[in-house]
Amino acid sequence: MSAHCFALGMGFRHLNGLANRENLDAFLGLMDLAAGAGDSAENVFELTHRLRASKPMQLCLKRLAQHPESQALIERRYVGGPYDSAALRALPQGTLGHTYATVMEVMGYDINFFPEPEFFASLETDADYVNYRATATHDLHHILSGFSLNNFGELGVISISVAQFSHPGSAFLNLMSLLLGWFRSDTPIDQLETIQEQARSTSYACKMISHGIEMGLNAKPLFPVIWEERMEQNLDELRAEMGIVPSLDGPWSWASNGVIRQALGW
Repeated sequence: MSAHCFALGMGFRHLNGLANRENLDAFLGLMDLAAGAGDSAENVFELTHRLRASKPMQLCLKRLAQHPESQALIERRYVGGPYDSAALRALPQGTLGHTYATVMEVMGYDINFFPEPEFFASLETDADYVNYRATATHDLHHILSGFSLNNFGELGVISISVAQFSHPGSAFLNLMSLLLGWFRSDTPIDQLETIQEQARSTSYACKMISHGIEMGLNAKPLFPVIWEERMEQNLDELRAEMGIVPSLDGPWSWASNGVIRQALGW
């Protein structure tokens, strides 16, 4: 057997070891949750929680531990919220809090949508806390990044957390979006007539993931920021401080939504 064939055979044996029944069953269970993520946020919460003891989570924790402020927040187990939507809307226009509450109201979303700490094992482990905090600040990251709070911008915003600290739940959703898009369409993206069709394609997923990863790599660490203490800060100034160049155009940006713009007085 040639050296090339031997190496190829070794590679396939390695893949065969990874694709054992236990791993496949676990993967398929996670895939079912990811496939339903667009219909229910509960699927995302459960997917994230199931990965709490995974090797990807260990990588996530190691990356966060490299940043002293992030590790300090994890050890502190800081719990924010619940948010007072009316009080946030009463803040001056242009502030993070006013923008956050207004956008959530226009979209018809519950500003306190994320689970209580009890869902994440009462923050028993560092992994549980990371999952809780990533979930609790998710929509704030939408506001900061400019990525829309629907399927058009979702991959962009979760890719920020993938870039900054390899959050496993977010990374898995990215992978599944690419895989499902690959299975779903046989039409080039430039021949798809509607943005709804384009958003379900692998090409669109690649674009959003790349955009979010680039934004995350260029920004300062977002995980340790206590956003609850920044609600009165001007959003544009906050973005500049954090090194975020937001997405402000296109259907993947909430800033291009006419109803939201009107509600914000733009």
